[in-house]
Amino acid sequence: MHKPRLLVLAAAPIVCVLTASQVLAYTLGAGPLVVVSGPSPFAGCKVGGTASSTLYPEAEVEPFVAVNPTDPNNVIGVFQQDRWSDGGSRGLVAARSGNGGTTWTRNFAAFSTCSGNPAINSYERASDPWVTFDTAGNAYQISLSVSGDQVISSVLVARSGDGGATWSSPTTLLRDPDPLHFNDKESITGDPTRPGYVYAVWDRGTFPSDQRNTRSFIGSHAYRGQPMLSRTTDGGESWSAPVGMANQNIFTIGNQIVVLPDGTLVDIFQKFQGSGVQPSPQLATESVMLSNDAGLTWSQPIDIALWFPEAVRDPDTGHAVRTGNGLPDIAVDSSTGTIYAVWEDGQFSTDGHADVALSKSVDGGRKWSQPTKVNQSPAGVQAFTPTVAVSADGTVGVTYYDFRNNTAAAGVPTDAWFVHSHDGGSTWAEQHVAGSFDIETAPVARGYFLGDYEGLATAGNDFLTVFVMTNSGNFANRTDVFSVRLSK
Repeated sequence: MHKPRLLVLAAAPIVCVLTASQVLAYTLGAGPLVVVSGPSPFAGCKVGGTASSTLYPEAEVEPFVAVNPTDPNNVIGVFQQDRWSDGGSRGLVAARSGNGGTTWTRNFAAFSTCSGNPAINSYERASDPWVTFDTAGNAYQISLSVSGDQVISSVLVARSGDGGATWSSPTTLLRDPDPLHFNDKESITGDPTRPGYVYAVWDRGTFPSDQRNTRSFIGSHAYRGQPMLSRTTDGGESWSAPVGMANQNIFTIGNQIVVLPDGTLVDIFQKFQGSGVQPSPQLATESVMLSNDAGLTWSQPIDIALWFPEAVRDPDTGHAVRTGNGLPDIAVDSSTGTIYAVWEDGQFSTDGHADVALSKSVDGGRKWSQPTKVNQSPAGVQAFTPTVAVSADGTVGVTYYDFRNNTAAAGVPTDAWFVHSHDGGSTWAEQHVAGSFDIETAPVARGYFLGDYEGLATAGNDFLTVFVMTNSGNFANRTDVFSVRLSK
């Protein structure tokens, strides 16, 4: 039974906004709004807090989702369970569906003390959930597991050979007990062109002292963040020793790999200047690196575009809203090899508020188009935390949140939206996915927090979005994870 919520949310009506030029666009059918999360399995766990920490029990945030290539009805979503105010959660929960997202059951891998990790007092928290499948249908989920004081940071991977019904004991890819370093924003990608190959990638920050803040590096020459890679070539039986991917002094965050039809790996990330790099300490770009040998060697960074900083705020109070904040997402058309990247950006407005930028590459990631605004939000409305995917028929889909329905009434109504393009991103149609919900009910972690990313995957020509909404006004059960399937 699902835990009680203040509001019972039904699938929202579809709103389709078309211009005269969008003759190729059509509305996708929206399935019911389904609750993915449930009661916390870690409710009795008392570890992980510090004197300055606030725990938000029953608050789920930051989901990701993957579809089994051997069985499109088998879907796995992962998310943080019971979020802490100052980083991470009690543990990561995996939700499994055997019917394409119609219903979900939940379990977990031992990524934290609360979820049964034997490294007692080492991994009191877990964060940054991500999941993928290999060509044989084996699932892999990855965790950033940290000590309660966040001095120890480790990257762990668990494997499932039964579609997410059970998970192996985690394999440790890297454990950093040194406070000079911090591992962050890991992701994991199964290679659709090489059986048994899976890639884990993250950034390993190096800081000037143990008084570090993993997101305060903007504008500082004192930090660097080396992109790191570990891979398996035997379906998770063994993993390679982590190695740095870049040979220059940069700070990357949000590394994520996609694989092109010809087997080329593309790693996308947000790139900041590293120690001593000039000309500008504020310069940041959305960038990629390429590998033609399954990750053994990488190109120099290739810049997609300059990132124009933005910060999402509560439109009524000015309170911070923690969002993707320039972290990129990436997807590839499996037929043509066209690559699409999206991120939050402030370049499309005079006041620099957040919109959704999209750029694409048709030559394997070497050259990129000028970024365009793809969210259909009314003028002046902040849009944030975009996610992109490409369906089997080449439809490009992007999800995001915005505040267009905010009024002078109490709270800040927030909605989830989906735009799709059937002509390679030239024109877009928009559909309402779910909401409104009050973002002021969300847990606070450097701002109202739903996640630095949300989940979007495809099954054939369908899209499956997995995302967080608040249970408006219910501060005992602030958030849940939901799914909606969008079908042609």
